[in-house]
Amino acid sequence: MTSKVDEALGYEQARDELIEVVRRLETGGTTLEESLALWERGEELAKVCRRWLEGARARLDAALAEESGEAEDSGEDPGSGSGRDSG
Repeated sequence: MTSKVDEALGYEQARDELIEVVRRLETGGTTLEESLALWERGEELAKVCRRWLEGARARLDAALAEESGEAEDSGEDPGSGSGRDSG
């Protein structure tokens, strides 16, 4: 389960820390206990990043649905761009 501190991390902060965790794991030279702690931290950071990305996707989908609904309400074809005939 993520902590309140993890929930307060921004996407970029969590991503950057995750990159550092992966780098340290790939480099090696840590004890088994340290490696396990790094792995667990990496899993938590990945969850934070995933939540941010899922939220961004939901916002994007909502905006696209709203735009599509507005285009339908105005009689425009949502796939036509400006609604003007380009031919």
